[in-house]
Amino acid sequence: MGRSSLLKRIFALNVAAFVLAGLVLAFTPATVSAEIARLEAAVLVLVLAATAAIDFLLLRRALAPLRRLSGLMETVEPLHPGQRLPEEDSSPEEIRRLAVAFNGMLARLEEERRRSVERSLGAQEAERLRVAQELHDGIGQSLTALMLQIDRAARRVPQENPLQGELCGAREAARTLLGEVREVATRLRPEALDDLGLANALEALCARVGDQSGIPVRLSVDPGLPPLSPEAELVVFRIAQEALSNTLRHADASAAELTLAVGDDGTVTLRAADDGRGLGDSVPGAGIQGMHERALLLGGTCQLRTLPAGGTEVALRLRTAEVVA
Repeated sequence: MGRSSLLKRIFALNVAAFVLAGLVLAFTPATVSAEIARLEAAVLVLVLAATAAIDFLLLRRALAPLRRLSGLMETVEPLHPGQRLPEEDSSPEEIRRLAVAFNGMLARLEEERRRSVERSLGAQEAERLRVAQELHDGIGQSLTALMLQIDRAARRVPQENPLQGELCGAREAARTLLGEVREVATRLRPEALDDLGLANALEALCARVGDQSGIPVRLSVDPGLPPLSPEAELVVFRIAQEALSNTLRHADASAAELTLAVGDDGTVTLRAADDGRGLGDSVPGAGIQGMHERALLLGGTCQLRTLPAGGTEVALRLRTAEVVA
């Protein structure tokens, strides 16, 4: 049996309402005379009011899917994919087709956004790698050569010469600058991730953050964690890096922890938490936006919340089927 159109359904509902009104007028004792009595007028007004009310209720029920559609349109968030409008067989044909078209549009937009994020993050990582290599091979080697030249000059100058102290100061400044350049290069493209794997890279990250800030960062990695794809490892590392960076800059925390585990349902979860002041009324910035986009790239989710006991939690959840190597 074919579905009736929205126009036919509204017309049928209106006809039914007026037929009901006619039956009420026909089978009630009150009739309309040439000169309308007060009782007859009251009955007529009541019947028309009841007819309008019934018509309104029936139309509101028939058009309820349109309200749900507009409500979903107002709440759709590209960074939280998967929202869909129910495609109810009992709905009018036009509304059902509208829901199907809307769901199809959402699917296409989500896929296009995923590809856009993939291209953007891919270009970003490629540029980070290039800059890190330039810092390591270019500026790093130049600073190393500069230190060697200062050493040679210092050996030629007698110890009692005042220039000896200046040369030693210049050498230490060059050594400090070389360390800073290497630190920046490591943040741009962690060698430990490429050479030693995700667990060791996270361990080096936690140690570096702890040394720089004095905040102890406890790391826990599930020994049953399956091998992840290089893309998944990079996403996990970058989100952990950004979460700990936010802890240092904004949380005013005294301790932090990083946990990477796989659940019974096969979900890989990265959890970064601290005991700081929580999110409060802070407005999400580019860093948090980047975490959401990286999770979206692998079909996962990244959620931030203030913990009941205080502090902030960042939770990245990835389906094993999407991230296992």
